[in-house]
Amino acid sequence: MGLAHGASARQSTRTIVTAKLPDLAYDYGALEPVISGEIMQLHHAKHHNTYVTNFNVAMEKYAEAELKGDVATMISLQGAIKFNGGGHVNHSLFWKNLAPPGECAPPEGELLSMIERDFGSLDALKTKFAAQTVAVQGSGWGWLGYDKATQKLAVATTANQDPCSTVGLVPLLGVDVWEHAYYLQYKNVRPDYVNAIWDIVNWKDVAGNLTAAK
Repeated sequence: MGLAHGASARQSTRTIVTAKLPDLAYDYGALEPVISGEIMQLHHAKHHNTYVTNFNVAMEKYAEAELKGDVATMISLQGAIKFNGGGHVNHSLFWKNLAPPGECAPPEGELLSMIERDFGSLDALKTKFAAQTVAVQGSGWGWLGYDKATQKLAVATTANQDPCSTVGLVPLLGVDVWEHAYYLQYKNVRPDYVNAIWDIVNWKDVAGNLTAAK
C-alpha cells in the first residue's frame, strides 16, 4: 500500500520503511454527490498526508533507536507506528475501493457468488455491513474481508486506524467512519453516509482484492 524502502544517509547499511501519499485515480469532486470535493480534499491531502508524515518520522526514530539498541524507545514507538501506519494502509485501500458513480457496477462473477453464499444476497451483505459499521463506537472502520482459514467472506470492524489484518482478515473493502470522512456533509448522521457510500463502491477493485487474497 505505497510502502517503500529507502536508505538513510546516516544508515548506509540499513533501510527504513517509508510511506508515500498515493495519487487518486479521480478528481476530488468526482465522488459527488455521495462525498463532496471539500471532504475529499481535506481527507486525502490533509488527514492521509498527516498519517504518512507521522509514520515516516516514527520509523526514522525507530531505526535510530534500533541502531543504538535502545529497546525502550523502540517499544514506545509501537503505538505511533501502528496508528499512523494503519492510517496510511487503510486509506490507501479506501481510495481504490471508491470510484465515480457512473463508473460503478454491481459485483459479479466469483465475488457475487461468494457474497450470495456467505450472506444470502448483496442486500443482506449491505444490511449486515451497515449495522456493524454504524455501531462502531467513536472512530474506526467497517470491513468486508476474506478469511483464508475458512475461505469465506466476513464483515468486521476495527477501532481507530487498526488495519483489517488485526482481526485476522484480508481487507477487500474498507469504509472509514471517522467523522472527518463525512461530518462536513452528513453531520452526525453516520447511517446516511454508510448507506450512501454503496453508490460509489468500486466492486471491480474489491474483486481484484479477493483474487489477490486467495
